[in-house]
Amino acid sequence: MYRLKFFLTLFLITTSIFIAQDNQISSKLSEVLVTATKTPTTAIEIASSYTLITSSDLANYQKTSALGVLRDIEGISITQQGGPGKLASIFTRGANSNHTLVLIDGIEMNDASSTNNAYDLATLSTENIDRIEVVRGPQSTLYGSEAMAGVINIITKKGEGSPGINITGEAGSNNYYRGGFTSSGSFNSFNYSAGISKQKTDGVSSISQKYGASEKDGYDNTSASFKGGYNFSEFTDINLIYRFTKAKAGIDQSGIFGDDPNYNYDVEEHIGGINGNLSLFENKWIQKFSAGLTRKLSHAIDKIDPDHPGVSSNNYSNATRLKFGWQNLVTALENNKITFGVETEEETSTTSYKSESLWGPFESKFPKQNVRTNSIYIQDQLTLINNLYTSVGLRFDDHEKFGGKVTYRIAPAYYLSATSTKFKFTYGTGYKAPSLFYLFDPAFGNPDLKPEESKGWDAGFEQFLLNSKISFGLTYFRTDFNELIGFDENFVTVNIDKAQTSGIEFFASYKNSKNFNINLNYTYVSAKDKSPGVLKESEDLIRRPNNKLNMNINYMPLTDLNLNINTSFVDERKDDDFESYPSKRVTLKSYTLVDFAASYKLINQLSINGRVENIFDTEYEEILYYGTLGRSFYLGFDFTL
Repeated sequence: MYRLKFFLTLFLITTSIFIAQDNQISSKLSEVLVTATKTPTTAIEIASSYTLITSSDLANYQKTSALGVLRDIEGISITQQGGPGKLASIFTRGANSNHTLVLIDGIEMNDASSTNNAYDLATLSTENIDRIEVVRGPQSTLYGSEAMAGVINIITKKGEGSPGINITGEAGSNNYYRGGFTSSGSFNSFNYSAGISKQKTDGVSSISQKYGASEKDGYDNTSASFKGGYNFSEFTDINLIYRFTKAKAGIDQSGIFGDDPNYNYDVEEHIGGINGNLSLFENKWIQKFSAGLTRKLSHAIDKIDPDHPGVSSNNYSNATRLKFGWQNLVTALENNKITFGVETEEETSTTSYKSESLWGPFESKFPKQNVRTNSIYIQDQLTLINNLYTSVGLRFDDHEKFGGKVTYRIAPAYYLSATSTKFKFTYGTGYKAPSLFYLFDPAFGNPDLKPEESKGWDAGFEQFLLNSKISFGLTYFRTDFNELIGFDENFVTVNIDKAQTSGIEFFASYKNSKNFNINLNYTYVSAKDKSPGVLKESEDLIRRPNNKLNMNINYMPLTDLNLNINTSFVDERKDDDFESYPSKRVTLKSYTLVDFAASYKLINQLSINGRVENIFDTEYEEILYYGTLGRSFYLGFDFTL
């Protein structure tokens, strides 16, 4: 509460000082996002809390993985099981990892073969990414299941201008190297962007070496992408998307003695999509037809080794997600945008698992299963009076197993031009359909499961000063989760758990368009397990820090020289130690990481770059017993022709 009082006082003082500032709509308020409303909408109209990462931000940060970028965003915390390429979980506003929907160019990525339908972003590089839009809060009204806590939309580059090529290379600590080749451009009515990249590293041990782990768990990733479009006229176009990833990572068993030199995880991922746009009646009715397919093949195999005689496993999964959609945007009435559409989606998965251990052989087969969901949604974006905007939405999903589900959302925003202040509020409901595993697994599944449900709201303000050179904002949020899926005394899935998350998100930035930018964000999250019978000492949901702070400074002392320093603080987190029986709660220490990146343009076509991650060689754990990278150095180049 004292933090809330502090920020409110700061807001009132600052507003009174700058009340006579230029009231022109700033460039930040003119930013256009797609994810928050499914249609291009300026930031001034958007009530949702969002973060936009642009291509210039990505170039300045020099992060090579999408996870590295997302770690520093307010409202999001990430854990990873031991270095590059290892399984990662994303917690948006303290919600479970499967409550965040991940999109790549609008195609749903959440893994139908995973236990809970979460998507693992560990293998997604920043190569050929144009922007990342993150929208927090319940978004099921527009996006259906998986979007209970928020949406991460990753948008790849579109070809523009004369065709050209770009070659990048980088090498560094732990025998790391990365190389990439892209070509993009447009001519006549055709545009394209295509690329291929390769990265490989020895990495670090998945189980931390401080517990006696001796071998490194490497990572190898090959990715390729294509995005092309053709404009038949100013009213009609068609676009194709394809992305391929093949990765291999060494992993370890869980627990303090989990070091395993012969345990590897292979994954192959295919993403394909096609969409077409048709504009009628002088752009007053815009239709979008889309189809998207994701296929993920994964194989985790643990061979017998001298340290683990008689212990082996073989785990294989094959999953697809196929979706068709028809979206309509009608702007026949002034100050009124109506978006409506229909969707149909089918998830399919099959898995098999075999193991040998001291307990004997074990085999489990998950036969091929699929489930279909048909949906219809509508949203109305209104400008009620000058600078008062609201968005109201309603959705109905018909799930093949549990039947119909209705979600709704209201999101008003008001811009007070006299003080350049935006006030915002959202209230919405969300749901998460049971995964195929939870429904159909022969040992643990329950075909009578109901969907998980949520109700969430947030309220806050954003203040813009000196024509948006200075901006800051504060948002309070709360979400209540019901019918969460857990396990009964026989380890069969049931709707039993409840949870509540609440907290604040704060951001502040100073942007001097010439050479200096600073961005600060802070998140406080209280994530509590409210399930029946939960003891007070076990109430905190694991691996969610109460406090997270990030500061990024970007400085260009010379026209061709860019410097970037990033500092992040992550507070203590609770985790469960299963090395003892019964398991016990432990506290992971807080930590601070500092990264530095620099780039210098030698000539117009060639620049060199270098970075140091974890400058002070901080030793920390995101998950109990799992390793993380120490101080690491990298040097690379970027050549454009």
